[in-house]
Amino acid sequence: MRTTTTARISYSLLNAIVIVCLLFPFFWMISASFKPQLEILNPDYLFKFTPTVQNYVSIFQDHDYMKYIVSSFIVAVLSTLGSLLLGLPAAYSIAKYKMDSISLVILVAKILPGISYLVPWYVIFNKLHLIDSYVGLIMSHMVIGLPFIMWIMIPFFGAFPREIEESSWIDGSSKIRTFAQMVLPVSLPGIITSSLLAFIFSWNNFMFSFVLAGEKTKTLPIAVYNFMGGTSINWGALMAAACVITLPVIVIAMLAQKYVVSGLSAGAVKG
Repeated sequence: MRTTTTARISYSLLNAIVIVCLLFPFFWMISASFKPQLEILNPDYLFKFTPTVQNYVSIFQDHDYMKYIVSSFIVAVLSTLGSLLLGLPAAYSIAKYKMDSISLVILVAKILPGISYLVPWYVIFNKLHLIDSYVGLIMSHMVIGLPFIMWIMIPFFGAFPREIEESSWIDGSSKIRTFAQMVLPVSLPGIITSSLLAFIFSWNNFMFSFVLAGEKTKTLPIAVYNFMGGTSINWGALMAAACVITLPVIVIAMLAQKYVVSGLSAGAVKG
């Protein structure tokens, strides 16, 4: 009994240490966003300080931050929707017709580092006059998001019973209608999960926007990077901007969590 109690206490302490280590950077980011510049790096003001919203006022009034938020939403939402529109039917076909060779190609495209695409993209998009355009950014993000969504959805579609589809076809339903009205609703947890991860990738992406975006299409990560100068860093505005970037992702993840959990629970019951 004593050994069991000691193990539980040790396990709880270890969990507490891990949680503190994970949450402390978020606490520092949020608290720093409400501090004046001189107090942010001063350890005496780590917990005790007078909050101010001046950093948030600065990023929206002095730096036109709403423009970058709109740009990020346009690129992230449209690239995710485009990846879903192309990726879901493709993943369904690959799963149902056992196209293992194509699955291997998708895996290779998924694991290749994104930086390997940048030079060809820049050359092609420059020839097509797509540099500093939403079309170019959306297409570049889809190159990563599309194989990612397909790779996640192939097992979902492959697990759907063939007998249900065949009975639907016998009753006169077309394959497109069966896919839209029967397969997709059952695969909703996988769709939400893959969409969320593709959206987060696009929302947080820095490298593609740094090379392919300009003043008209600058996204949030690039705007945050601009707070870091050669001689000084505006830590207050930087942390306020980081909070603005993080908040939508957290909200979307919390809203989508129940669908992911319900899908996992349903799969466990069926298994």
